[in-house]
Amino acid sequence: MPLPHLDRLFDYLVPADLADDAVPGARVKVRFAGQLVDGWVLARADRSDHPKPLYLTKVVSPVPVLAPEVARLARAVADRYAGSLADVLRLAVPPRHARVEKEILTPPAEPATAAEPPPPAETPTDGVAATATEATRAAEASPGKGAPDPGGWRDYPAGPALLRALAEGRSPRAVWSALPGEEWAARYATAVAATVASGRGALVVVADGRDLDRLDAALTATLGVGRHVCLSAALGPARRYRAFLTARRSAAPVVIGTRAAMFAPVARLGLVAVWDDGDDLHAEPRAPYPHAREVLLTRAQLDDAAALVGGFARTAEAQLLVETGWAREVVADRAVLRARTPAVAPTGDDPQLARDPGAATARLPSLAWTAAREALRADLPVLVQVPRRGYLPSVACQDCRTPARCPHCAGPLALASAGRPPACRWCGRVAAAYACPHCGGRRLRASVTGARRTAEELGRAFPGVPVRTSGREEVLADVPGGAGLVIATPGAEPVAEGGYGAVLLLDTWAMLTRADLRAGEEALRRWTAAAALARPAAAGGRVVVVADGGLAPVQALLRWDPGWFAARELAERRELGFPPAVRMASVTGLPVAVADLLAQARLPDGAEVLGPVPADDDRERMLVRVPRARAAAMAEALHTAAGVRTARKAAEPVRLQVDPLALF
Repeated sequence: MPLPHLDRLFDYLVPADLADDAVPGARVKVRFAGQLVDGWVLARADRSDHPKPLYLTKVVSPVPVLAPEVARLARAVADRYAGSLADVLRLAVPPRHARVEKEILTPPAEPATAAEPPPPAETPTDGVAATATEATRAAEASPGKGAPDPGGWRDYPAGPALLRALAEGRSPRAVWSALPGEEWAARYATAVAATVASGRGALVVVADGRDLDRLDAALTATLGVGRHVCLSAALGPARRYRAFLTARRSAAPVVIGTRAAMFAPVARLGLVAVWDDGDDLHAEPRAPYPHAREVLLTRAQLDDAAALVGGFARTAEAQLLVETGWAREVVADRAVLRARTPAVAPTGDDPQLARDPGAATARLPSLAWTAAREALRADLPVLVQVPRRGYLPSVACQDCRTPARCPHCAGPLALASAGRPPACRWCGRVAAAYACPHCGGRRLRASVTGARRTAEELGRAFPGVPVRTSGREEVLADVPGGAGLVIATPGAEPVAEGGYGAVLLLDTWAMLTRADLRAGEEALRRWTAAAALARPAAAGGRVVVVADGGLAPVQALLRWDPGWFAARELAERRELGFPPAVRMASVTGLPVAVADLLAQARLPDGAEVLGPVPADDDRERMLVRVPRARAAAMAEALHTAAGVRTARKAAEPVRLQVDPLALF
């Protein structure tokens, strides 16, 4: 039951006819408050302290899909995020698909012969065919042998030692800053192979389907076919449940996937890894809103497994792991870094402004124009990163610069293409006869230029050059290596064969000026992801960032030093009292409901209540801040207070989030 005041275990008598099927981890139906509800068997016992427990009603499936270690993890995650175990289990175990379950667990019938009848099928004690593949058995029989060649890990002084530790069955923990142009999927595959060679399993979580495809291909090339399972919510109910059961049966030693895989069962877990942990896709949008990085680190702690957090950029949370000694950083020497990095130049520094005074206001300054032209002349592709999709996603009055708003709902107006009238982005109404309410002007200008408009402008500027766009409507995985323009939104940049000759980072103010605690960190993460696709400087690779070179995120990009920026960011947050230096919880709801919950909460000593901060739909948000040492006490106090409100059937809901990505 997801209600906080019912977040505990309940005892049920097991009828004799269900005793064999009601194993720990099985799905069941039970009577609760007069209704038939879903349940999980977490343990079997000889007796109960309850005077009159009810009987178990039905075993939905005897398959113990909830592994004991996953149940323990789910409880820890629920406690960490002030949530309920039921909510976490809903995220951890996909919905049952009876047909798939029957296909996987029913052995194929073999024709019997009179001379040699088939032996009776053996039923495992836990109800799951838990035999591993022959390859897994071989790995378990010879732990520590067959460690893979370090390969590209040699570019990092600590890389070979990391692989040796994994192959020897130890549990190193590392924060990896990948070099530009790095084949990160191949490096992860090598680390996974070293773990499998020690007779243990591995779990790797990536942000999206494109990264999952790259990792899938790399693991197939390294381990062979059938040695890993891909788990993603995008697979659909049947394929996802089939992949989940394959993992639960230990039929493959490795599980990879998107956020949905963070709770996947892995036998003898030896390594957890996450790529690009700063991507907001790693944050679960459903209660209790766990983050994949934090779930994996919790698994590493509970199972004494190795941990690998990697990316081209580094988050403040990853930096905290390094500074506290929980993990070691794996970085390249400066000489190797210089050889692999493209030439990066800003357009807003003093020498450039002296040469091109219009660079401070131009959307495509002469430096960016020249870099694109030279790359195209050299028959190399050019990547242009634009932070907004669409044509003109935001427009304003041409005369007075007032943002254009919908006359019906006050939503922002936008242009979908050159020949279409403005339309509201909220209600969808067309404002063909729009007139500015301040000056009466009817002409509109662009406030923000989207990817499609940028593609149109650059197509006219470089006639005869093929122009491709990559964004939400169509995300390209890769592009050919010849001359061409690729206009992409952040996160949708395709890989170019041989690398890009030039990468242009436009409209950087759109990311840097966001009212967000992580604005600088997120901007650097998106820039490094695009710049890493460029060729090295020695091979003609250039990156032009349309921004002031004195800004800290721009400096980190120029020096390609994400560790320096992460340390600076963490120090500032520590001084200001923001996560991850402290733990924060947001309490969001109607003012009366928020006040009621906080009045019921017995917060630990040292807790600070900040706010209120306006939220959507007439709601408000209060923030609770505590030192990290009191994080568990804060989560327990808020969860208990939420239970008091649900027990008395409070009408207005309150949303609790611990360490949310957005605080304001």
